[in-house]
Amino acid sequence: MENNIKQEIEICLEILKKGGLILYPTDTVWGIGCDATNSEAVDKIYKLKKRSDSKAMICLVNSLRMLEQFVDQVPDAAYPIIEHSSKPTTIIYDNPLRVANNLVAADDTLGIRVTKDKFCEQLIYQFRKPIVSTSANISGGPTPNSFSQISPEILKGVDYVVNLHHSKNSGPPSAIIKLGNDRSVKVIRK
Repeated sequence: MENNIKQEIEICLEILKKGGLILYPTDTVWGIGCDATNSEAVDKIYKLKKRSDSKAMICLVNSLRMLEQFVDQVPDAAYPIIEHSSKPTTIIYDNPLRVANNLVAADDTLGIRVTKDKFCEQLIYQFRKPIVSTSANISGGPTPNSFSQISPEILKGVDYVVNLHHSKNSGPPSAIIKLGNDRSVKVIRK
């Protein structure tokens, strides 16, 4: 692992363990993140984004194994989607487990993405818990396409800004698919 990635992960782990917020590059856009099991930390993100907590956010896990620990029942259809999708894909699952209550949507669902980003994978692996990932913008504002487009309000509102990929443009937001335990499949964003 690159030395600066290792250093950035160590700093992020400290912040996340204390219930703080990080601004970090993901496999899609720059994200605001926190411990997905800490409701106070999740609440800080809603306040920073000026977003109603009825608008659900997603979280990232680093593996299928971790996914299975935080969802009551992963539908069989999820596995080939995760394995074979050519772009980052967030899947909305029924009955999430062991995450902050204010992260779960009113219909008892949660969007979770198995990240393939090297930094995110390593950070989550070492943290041993999912991390919230929501775009680095005030609710209703445009999603920044690069680090330089992130507003000063967001930059000042987090506890730490990861010092990686500041010059790289973000990728498009993830595809979103809702898989119900009743075998329903709904494509929300391609």
